[in-house]
Amino acid sequence: MVNPLLEVLIGVLWVLTPVYSANALATIPRGRGPAMDFGRNWTDGRRILGPSKTWSGFWFGTLVAVPIVLLQAWLILHAPPNLKLVPPYASSVLDAVPVAFLLTGGAMMGDAAGSFLKRRLGYSSGARVLGLDQLPFVLLPIGVGLIVYPSVFVPVFFSWEALLWVLLLTLGLHTLFNWIGFKIGTKKVPW
Repeated sequence: MVNPLLEVLIGVLWVLTPVYSANALATIPRGRGPAMDFGRNWTDGRRILGPSKTWSGFWFGTLVAVPIVLLQAWLILHAPPNLKLVPPYASSVLDAVPVAFLLTGGAMMGDAAGSFLKRRLGYSSGARVLGLDQLPFVLLPIGVGLIVYPSVFVPVFFSWEALLWVLLLTLGLHTLFNWIGFKIGTKKVPW
């Protein structure tokens, strides 16, 4: 029997691993390629997203992290019953492809939404803003998943313990991975 708090942690980590991976992998292209906003400004005169949100990072993070979800889908479908601590993404690996794109592409869209909000609040690209730097890339795929795939997302995220784990893991892991990215040269700032 697994401790209930540990079981919640396992579920949250399981579903957020591709989200965290997509966000970290997006830094590998190092900002090469066109900006997602193509250098355009919003009605407030500020950039829509800023120069650090590029199509190369968006697609690299999304597509390279998709196999993680598909591997997870295969693993949980073939796991012995006593190790099935998380709900399967779908009834087959092929049917898990939409969930894969929701998690990975949703992470990239959430990250872009965070940048959009930062620009509207007057923060420049690369400025540190607690909450907007860490949470949108996680909350967007979770929020959409709760609506579109409730059989997967509700059992994992619909508790106060899950929300606590999401906050603790996201704030901690985001800080760690950004520091690593800065040290290896894939990020310009350590946050």
